[in-house]
Amino acid sequence: MSSIQFIFFDVGNTLLFPNRDRIHAPLSARGLKVEPDHLRDLERRTKNEFDALVTSDGSTDHSFWGMFYSHLLVDLGIDDNDLRDQLVSNIRQSANWDQIPPGTCEQLQELGQHYAISVISNADGKIENVLAKCEIARCFRTITDSGLVGYEKPHPEIFRQALASMIARPDESLYVGDMYCVDYLGATGAGMQAVLMDVPGAYRDKGLPRVENLRELSVMLKR
Repeated sequence: MSSIQFIFFDVGNTLLFPNRDRIHAPLSARGLKVEPDHLRDLERRTKNEFDALVTSDGSTDHSFWGMFYSHLLVDLGIDDNDLRDQLVSNIRQSANWDQIPPGTCEQLQELGQHYAISVISNADGKIENVLAKCEIARCFRTITDSGLVGYEKPHPEIFRQALASMIARPDESLYVGDMYCVDYLGATGAGMQAVLMDVPGAYRDKGLPRVENLRELSVMLKR
């Protein structure tokens, strides 16, 4: 990766993580609690299932979060489409993605000393506000939000617009995101290099470039 001059980051499950207390309030109201290990295992399983569906037919019509919460309710022995839809609606609100790992700002600032860093996110037009609330918006030179530009990853146009905003060449650019079919294939399809931010270990045995945190990304870039 010696040619890399620009790094573009996904946000959800890459830099910021879901506020499960807020998102899962409908479950709590029923006296239900889902353990973190259960959610981590479910994320691994759903990502692999979702990737297989999307890459096999070339379509992104399958909803990851709809699939995720359908599986979760099955695990909990609940058949309630209204509850599933409420959970999906909650997790799709960018304001509910406000959990930031300690040291994120400092690690981004360190990366920013060596690379021009920006954001490309599938969001609802409000991701810059969330990044500002979490005090990391200032780390990025540009923020490309699908809710504002009208294209969602993996569509190449959202990557093209982000690259243009930075006057960056694709071959000099790296994208870091958490989903193979959306982030990795979308970025490489646009001519960029890509690394998966694989916190739950969904791609540990897939032979793909992956890291589990920003510190590991810094180490990878120095090799």
